[in-house]
Amino acid sequence: MHIHKYEKIWLWAGAACLTLFLLIVGVSAFAMGDQPPSHMETIDPEKVVVTAPFDKPGLTRVGEKQYEAVMLAQAFTYTPSKMSVPKGSTVHFKVTSTDVVHGFEIPATNVNMMVTPGYVSKISYTFKKPGKYLILCNEYCGAGHQVMAVTLEVTA
Repeated sequence: MHIHKYEKIWLWAGAACLTLFLLIVGVSAFAMGDQPPSHMETIDPEKVVVTAPFDKPGLTRVGEKQYEAVMLAQAFTYTPSKMSVPKGSTVHFKVTSTDVVHGFEIPATNVNMMVTPGYVSKISYTFKKPGKYLILCNEYCGAGHQVMAVTLEVTA
């Protein structure tokens, strides 16, 4: 079988690019310690309601304009159902599910995560504009999915 000279050049160039790419990814991942974020914190989904901090879900102040929102996603509802923070506050959301996979999205922000039973999902967001923000479930979770929402009010 005869391979044309230009085909050989392109084969070698493609192999060189692939090798360079894999070398860069390998060095980045192993030598420099760059790794994708992962859900390292787990919880028994059958014992969520008796396990701290999910035994007392709610919004607590943890510092100057810093709040922690411990939330449960379950059967077409979030607990707590209403929250309020002042403008400029950073809210650290800590969410888990007791039953099925749920979504957690705040429209018009970059807050969007999946809430899976057995895992604790975390995300933080600084609310710079006052108003009412709706936290929605964006993963179909059953017949009452469309009513699964929470209001977060950001006051001036």
